[in-house]
Amino acid sequence: MTELSRDAIDGGFVDAPRDSAYAFRAVMEAMACPGRIVNLAGVVAPAPVSRAAAAVLLTLCDPDTPLWLAPSHDSTALRAWLAFHTGAPVATPETCRFALGTWAALLPVDRFAAGTPEYPDRSATLIVERPTLVNEGPALTGPGIRDMARLDLPETDAFRRNAARFPLGFDCIFTSGNGLAALPRSTRIA
Repeated sequence: MTELSRDAIDGGFVDAPRDSAYAFRAVMEAMACPGRIVNLAGVVAPAPVSRAAAAVLLTLCDPDTPLWLAPSHDSTALRAWLAFHTGAPVATPETCRFALGTWAALLPVDRFAAGTPEYPDRSATLIVERPTLVNEGPALTGPGIRDMARLDLPETDAFRRNAARFPLGFDCIFTSGNGLAALPRSTRIA
């Protein structure tokens, strides 16, 4: 067995049904409560993918969900790992349902699908790798937030423009280490 094939096989969920259900619940909790930081562990993907991003990929990606890997994360090892564990096809930014990378590598974000008035769900979800996740920064309001939440965002203008397009737009899952937080398109940024 070559090192590449060993890297492709290693690092998945240990108990796939249980671990994927836990990860799915964590993603849904983060989406339902924008700005809340949720912890995940137990999955290891090829560098530089965080454990939280790896769990999100294993949970949400499958052969019917095209994925785009930004240059910050695109590698032969990661492509092989994704092919083995998810079967998700690698796509272009314009045709993907999920995109993975750093914020700078994902720009410009207006190239990702925003859905249509008839099918707003046909949009992209950006999995944005961050150095840290902290509950500081601009004020967040909207569905799932009692009064106000805070989350350190890589910028604010793109998220304000995205929220103004609701129900169209992209959703974001921010990951760092074992942590993840979400910013659905319905969230308003002060």
